[in-house]
Amino acid sequence: MTWTERIDRILTHRVWGTLLFLVVMFGIFQAIFSGARPLMDAIDGAKELLAEGVRGLLGPGPLTSLLADGVIGGVGSVIVFLPQILILFAFIAILEDCGYMARAAFLMDKLMSRCGLSGKSFIPMLSSVACAVPGIMATRVIENRRDRLATILVAPLMSCSARLPVYTLLIGAFLPVRGEGHPNGYAFWVPGFTMFCMYAIGLVTAPLVALLLKRTLLRGETPVFVMEMPLYKWPAARTVLTRVKDAGWAFLRRAGTMILAAMIVVWALLYFPRGETDGVTDDLRVARLEQELGALQAGAGPNKDEWTTVQTTAIEEKEDEVNTVRGEWKRQSALGRMGRWIEPAVRPLGWDWKVGMAALASFPAREVVVGTLGIIYNEGKVDPDKVAESGLGPKLREEFGLPTALSLMVFFALCCQCASTLVVIRRETRSWRWPAFTFAYMTVLAYVGALVVYQVAALLCGPLAA
Repeated sequence: MTWTERIDRILTHRVWGTLLFLVVMFGIFQAIFSGARPLMDAIDGAKELLAEGVRGLLGPGPLTSLLADGVIGGVGSVIVFLPQILILFAFIAILEDCGYMARAAFLMDKLMSRCGLSGKSFIPMLSSVACAVPGIMATRVIENRRDRLATILVAPLMSCSARLPVYTLLIGAFLPVRGEGHPNGYAFWVPGFTMFCMYAIGLVTAPLVALLLKRTLLRGETPVFVMEMPLYKWPAARTVLTRVKDAGWAFLRRAGTMILAAMIVVWALLYFPRGETDGVTDDLRVARLEQELGALQAGAGPNKDEWTTVQTTAIEEKEDEVNTVRGEWKRQSALGRMGRWIEPAVRPLGWDWKVGMAALASFPAREVVVGTLGIIYNEGKVDPDKVAESGLGPKLREEFGLPTALSLMVFFALCCQCASTLVVIRRETRSWRWPAFTFAYMTVLAYVGALVVYQVAALLCGPLAA
């Protein structure tokens, strides 16, 4: 018996092999979420510094806002995912080159075959929990065209990291843990369980949709799973680096242009038209108020704990004034008017025009919704990583109840709000028909899911539905 056969007796074992596979997957996702964070923070910080440099160099105006918020913000929102792409494809290349990927596909084949797919579909779907873009690109290992296409079409259903800020904001606002400040809160396990349910929606829905596709549009028998079990070997560094480089460049080239264009469109819809007060446009009013706020903060000193009561009050009043002017400007923008126009369609979901406007703005990229809500509710720009500490949660709680929050989370869990994902689907399938189909079926699925959740929750919650 060779060493390969001895190792396979463990790695392909129904119990021990599955446990080892889960450990490997946990390690990969831990690396993707934790290992990529420092690089993602560095890229995000560089983006903010560059944007601030442009603002300081050019001064307030449409051109400055276009470059800082549209171009730099749009490109930065794509590049920030690059570390996750590189780490994921490094692991995929290592696992493939050493011979383990074939064993992992063999282990998952029995489960995936019940959905009409093969074991090779499991890795791309699991990869989409970090980001759907690398998950879709990872389907290249699937030879069967129908299986590959079905996997591509259901990969966006998996809850990616871009949905996490929305979940965090709404769960923190509407399902707080009982304790100090929340005497009528919930048990300690409720927020975590709700977060688990949001991720479970994708884990349950994706195989069901794949099964439906394989029995309708992509009808065909599940192919016999035949894969050569290669010998184990040390992965070649050159092969791994080449795969990582090609994947990173393909991601930037294929996804970067579309997301940039989409963010510029959102910027324009939020920026125009500009109102005037005493001959001063709204953008200039906001810029002047921000300068006054900066002067107050500089005069008070960098340590907030040392600010006097008078200084704190003056700064808070100026912040409220800035946020009020910015909020009114955005409400009268083209996107704000679109939100009012679609309000009758989203009313059955428990939404008003403000939530509808934020949802519209988030279709190019889900991360936009938190910042858009912050602007609409006069809370200013909200950092997605610090939504729990922001004042946006209480304001949302004043506007609507728990059923609306659950409806919004389910909508985001099922809807395809990511321009880069649609572009990658177009590149991988070489047709606009499939990304259009993906966008359409996921939007309908999200609307129906949000409608059912809101109506059921409203009946159960009673007065809280108001």
